[in-house]
Formats: sequence, structure tokens, C-alpha cells
Amino acid sequence: MKISFLRHNTPRWLIFLIDTGIVVFSLLFAYLLRFNFAVPVVEYEPLPQIMAWVVTIRIISFIVGRTSAGIIRYTSTADAMRVIATLLAGSILFILTNLVTFYLINGKFFIPFSIIIIDFLVTTMAMITFRMIVKLAYLEFHNSERVLMNVIIYGAGEAGITTKRVLDHDIGTKFKIIAFIDDNPNKVGKKLEGVDIVGPDKIDAILEENQVANLILSIPEFDPQRKEALVDQCLSHDVKVMTVPPMMKWINGELSFNQIRKVNIEELLERPEIRLEKRLIREELADKVILITGAAGSIGSEIVRQAAKFLPKQLVLVDQAETALHNLELELKEENIALPLEFIIGDIRDQQKMERIFEAYHPEILYHAAAYKHVPMMEGNPGEAILTNVNGTRILADLSIRFKVGKFVMISTDKAVNPTNVMGASKRIAEIYAQSLNSPNETLFITTRFGNVLGSNGSVIPLFRSQIEKGGPITVTHPEITRFFMTIPEACQLVLEAGTIGKGGEIFIFDMGQSVRIVDLAKKMIRLSGLTLGKDIQIKFTGLRPGEKLYEELLNKEEDTLPTHHPRILVAKVKEYDTKEVAGLITHLVNTATTGSSLDIVREMKSIVPEFISQNSVFEKLDPKPAIR
Repeated sequence: MKISFLRHNTPRWLIFLIDTGIVVFSLLFAYLLRFNFAVPVVEYEPLPQIMAWVVTIRIISFIVGRTSAGIIRYTSTADAMRVIATLLAGSILFILTNLVTFYLINGKFFIPFSIIIIDFLVTTMAMITFRMIVKLAYLEFHNSERVLMNVIIYGAGEAGITTKRVLDHDIGTKFKIIAFIDDNPNKVGKKLEGVDIVGPDKIDAILEENQVANLILSIPEFDPQRKEALVDQCLSHDVKVMTVPPMMKWINGELSFNQIRKVNIEELLERPEIRLEKRLIREELADKVILITGAAGSIGSEIVRQAAKFLPKQLVLVDQAETALHNLELELKEENIALPLEFIIGDIRDQQKMERIFEAYHPEILYHAAAYKHVPMMEGNPGEAILTNVNGTRILADLSIRFKVGKFVMISTDKAVNPTNVMGASKRIAEIYAQSLNSPNETLFITTRFGNVLGSNGSVIPLFRSQIEKGGPITVTHPEITRFFMTIPEACQLVLEAGTIGKGGEIFIFDMGQSVRIVDLAKKMIRLSGLTLGKDIQIKFTGLRPGEKLYEELLNKEEDTLPTHHPRILVAKVKEYDTKEVAGLITHLVNTATTGSSLDIVREMKSIVPEFISQNSVFEKLDPKPAIR
């Protein structure tokens, strides 16, 4: 039989009546305790007046303190403290009443002080106990109707305890915490709130012996490699891995059940935190006017966030994407960044507009992130690739020399190495032009080169996530295709570091770690989503796209690397270029881009970058035919 008051919110008037009944009971019980359950007859005479006064004060204090306003089944520590504070205020008033009657009226205490103390303690205990009984009865009533789910919590610290309590009180699902996992040998073998704490070496045994639904990772600073191994271990037993956000992100200092989420693929591709020379970066950026192109893009916007931490004099943010730049402006205003910010809609191909920006702000450091980046799109529009990626870079570079910008830091790509597509070749030509300008000009030209960044515009991960949400299929171009991956924050941190240590003319290459097979990435994302490949969702191979190659590189055949002070940053040893020769070639290329055909444009590109050999593209006809033996 259903108990209705456990299904619905208990009416406030009923709580108020129960609390008032508790007050009457507590006062009578206080008298019984005070006189060892044998109340003298002399104490009965003033009892009606005392009862009336106590009940009146308690009722008034309950109304003022709103003790019946909270929802009983969600009673929290704050509700208990409100009850205690309300009762304490009433008891203090009883003490004041005693002082008035003793000193001003009849020389007697109206209520014995021992009764006041006992009454306060009994009333407090009874009211809080009543609320906890209702709360526990409600939870038990609802839990009895739900399916039991076994859960393991990794981490027996404060966050782990809080996670357990959140799960215990969740009204959507019934969880049973069967174990805490902790790396601290001093905790292993003990119990935490009745649950065993075991070491990580016991995970396999627990997963094999129990039907575990979830493992929740409650350690915020968890080594990425260990996290990936732990996830693989759990997925092999069909156990979902969840994670708890850092305490600083808890809502009003309290963890919400909805904040416990699945581990995402980006977390598994992360690496240990980069240690930057923050002092050097601060000396480089502090009190400087910094211009960032492509500022609303995934890379540009993160450079904005990172650079703002080092207190530059001003950030000038340029992008042609109105909505994205507007969103960035709203975000930065919400974060109350205390430095001048200028948001400018502008196209780097517009020389007059760029010139006005340089004249107005006189930037001292320029981070050039604006570019067209989508390989298939640029394969079909080579003229646009040249006008933006090459000529846009030339316009900014020439203006940097003219206005004596201290450093020009260009964001390039691994696709510029031995390019097989128009986009990569256009970025390589832009690199060549920037390198050729380094001497004898005052502006130092620095290039940074890295692979794919997680979550960036055009990244494969958002595409796969969208396809999974739609039920598939997941489209992969080739079963053997691989890519390097790096998170946006770590890529931009390395950009700032490389820009700081650069002396001009270098191409800095970032350690991207091991390349990842895209099909393996797709399979892991499917498993993290709780789906089964071949049953719930399919992977479909679509073939390489125009200009796409199986393996990306960070160096071409003629380049080698030298180490720097930072283990994640290398310098490519590259050939020097004659400024006038390169300028003439690029002028001719830009003219061709505005008047010539796509074949004419790509033919010019291949003459400037001989290693540009097209793959899976209509432009393969322009490449030399292999000798027939």
C-alpha cells in the first residue's frame, strides 16, 4: 500500500503542528527528567502558565525562523542549523524572562534553568530526528521501487565521500556502493561509511565477481595515462566510467548528481600538465599591445584566454566571423577580465582595414591564427586558400615590419609538411614568406607547427560525437588513417612559450606524442557511450577525401630538429630563403589566384613547394609521372 505523504511534499501546516506537538512533549519530558520522573506537586501549579509561554514563544520563533518552510524529504545541514538557531533564540528569551521575573517582579525564576537547558536539547533532538526519519523513509520508499546498480568509487578522500552521499540521496536510481578504490596504502583495508576500501590491484577481481554498472573517478588530478588504462580496464568488463568535477566547479560548493558525467574521449587523449616558464612569458607579454588574428576561432580564442592571464596592456582581437567574435566578447565580459579589449570585425585580406588597425593600436606582438583550415574545402577553392592563407599572411607580415612589431608568431600546421593538399601547401608557402622576412628586419618572425587539436573547428571528435547521438553510422575515411592530437589549451600554451623563446626565423615543432588511429578513436568513443559496435552502431569507411593523406608528419625530408629548454618544443632546421625571390614568386601566385584557373593556381604552388604532391585529387595530373622501369 502506498503511503501518500511519502509521495508528495508534506504540507507546511502539518509540519508546523507536529513541531508544536514536539514542543509540548519536550517541555513535559524535561520536567520528568529534571525530577527523576517524580514531579513534585508544587511544580504543577505554575506549569500551565509556563507551558503557555513556552508554546507561544516557540510558535512565534517557528514563524520568524520559517522552520517548516523547507521540504522535509530534502532536509540538509542548513535546515538543521536553522532549527537549532530558532530554538536557541527562543531559549535565550526564556532566560531573559527569568532575569526579568527574578530581579523586577517576584524574586523567583519563572522557568527553572535546568528545565530550559533540558527542553532545548530535547526539542532540538526531536525536531531534527523527525525530519531525518521522514527523509530516510522517503528515500527507502522510493529506493525499494528501483533497480539496484552496483558502483565503485575511485578515491576515498573528501570528494569520494561526497560522491557516495550524493548517490545515496539520488531519487532517480538506486545505487549500491560496493567498494572504494584508493592508492593510499594507509587507507586500504579500512571502511568508509561502512564500505570497504581496497587497492587498485583489486579492481579486476571486483569487476569479475560483481555486476558493476559504473566506476566513478572522484580524483580530480588523475594521471592521463593511468586514466586511459583504467578506462580500458573497465570497458573490457562493460563498466561505464564516470568522473566528478573539481570541487571549485561544484554548484554553490555542493556536488550535484547531474555533475557526475561520463569520461569523454578528450580526457583520454590528454597528457600530463605542461610546465611553462611563466616568468619569461609574463616578461614577454606584460604591458604589451597584442594583436590576435582569427581571435574567435578555437585556437585564436584560447590564445586570447591564455595571454590575458599575463596582464598585457591591451588585446586587439580581429576576426571576420561576427557571431563567434560576439560570443567571445560576452564570455570575456562575464569573466571580468580587467584589461582593455578591442573586438574588431575584419578580414586579413583587406589591406586597408589591416593598415588602419596597425595605425590605431601599434601592436607590439602579433599572433596570427587566422586561416582557412578545411582540407576538402580548400581543395575545391585553391584561389581562396592563396588569398587568405598566403596573401593575408603577407599583408600582416609586411605591416608588422612597417609598424615595427616586435614579434610575429604564425600558427601553422603539420599539413604544411610534405603537403598533399592545397591547404597544407598554402600554409607552407606562408611559412616560407615569414621565414624569408626575418633578416634584416626588426620584426622577429616565428612559426609554430602542430597537428590536430581536440575540439577545434573541423576536428573529427565533435563529428563522431554528433554521429553517435544520431545513432550512426560513424564515418571514417580509411581504416589505417592516423592523426596526431593535442588539446587546445596545451597547444596554445606552447605557442606562447615558443613565441617567448623565439629569436626569429625558427619553425617550432610541438611534441604531439603518439599518432592515433582514427578508427580506434571511433571505437573507443562508441564504447564510452555505452554502445556496442556492430549492434547499436556501425562504422562506415568512406574513402580518403580530396587531398587527404593517411599519415601526417611534422618534418619534411630535408628538415631535422634541435632541442630547446622545453622538452615538448623542438626547432626545425630549415633552409634560408631569399626575400626578393620569395616575394616575387608570391606576387605572381596571388595574381594567378585572382585571375587564373584552379589548375594554374595549383601549378604555381607546386613550383614554389616542390614537395607538394597531390593525393586523391584532381591536381594529381600536375605532378610528374613516376618513371617506368
